[in-house]
Amino acid sequence: MISIIINSFNEQKTIERAIDAIISQNIKEDYELIISTPDSETLNIAKLYQDKNKRIKIFRDPGKGKSYAINLLLPKLKGDICIFTDGDVYLSENAINEVLKEFDDKTVGCVTGRPAPIETRDNQYGFWAHFLFDAAHNLRKKLSENSKFLECSGYLEAFRNGIIKEFPLDVGEDTIIPHIFWDKGYKIGYAQNALVFVKNVDNWNDWVKQKTRTTKSHEIIKRHVNHKQFPRMKTFLNEAKGLSYLFTYPKSLREYYWMSKLILARVYMWTKVFYETRFVNKHYHDNWERVESTK
Repeated sequence: MISIIINSFNEQKTIERAIDAIISQNIKEDYELIISTPDSETLNIAKLYQDKNKRIKIFRDPGKGKSYAINLLLPKLKGDICIFTDGDVYLSENAINEVLKEFDDKTVGCVTGRPAPIETRDNQYGFWAHFLFDAAHNLRKKLSENSKFLECSGYLEAFRNGIIKEFPLDVGEDTIIPHIFWDKGYKIGYAQNALVFVKNVDNWNDWVKQKTRTTKSHEIIKRHVNHKQFPRMKTFLNEAKGLSYLFTYPKSLREYYWMSKLILARVYMWTKVFYETRFVNKHYHDNWERVESTK
């Protein structure tokens, strides 16, 4: 049996799509599907599904953040494999089976899927989303093929049950959980055919807000792991090393222009993160924080 969990917060506009994308799949294992959310609107929609499908369960979390909710859920999950996704994204056909396939290797403890933007690349923010997701895919694919450590995506991640009892709340769950499994001698799998479709931001304020928060969630990992043993994926230096890809990815003069703006935007974002974490003591905290243009 496996446990599939959709973590959600005020996702009444998108939760049906997220649920439908899972229950429509021909999943090879028996499973339970848990909808975890603190708000009544999303819960009411989940209850309508529960009335028709006995596999579906509801967990009303206290609204203190995704990591907090997952820690509460861990002792309640019945599956040998636990698969986590979000209420504002949706999975590709057969994504669950593609994730499970990675666990056929008993040395694999944790698996990540592949995020993909739903936007086209014919506008600035759509282009930025395609580039950043494709760059992350290329890096994960390379690391996986060489049996090296890689971080997961919180949009779709899975791990063996019973290994983790709880994890810290001051760092993103998609960052710390792979470290815990790697430290216990497990490999991290990459299910590149398990796509999870994501709506991305479409304005500057939301872009800065989202990227600053996610980057801060990676920065704090140094409190918990030795980076000489666990090299980080998301660092300013790693991005700087990928300069050649920056100039081979664009396909037109317009895309080269957008790429030049992305470089400046990333420098601004990293500067903001450095200033706020080193001088203002504004670090990542686990809580539900909506970015409206992604909904």
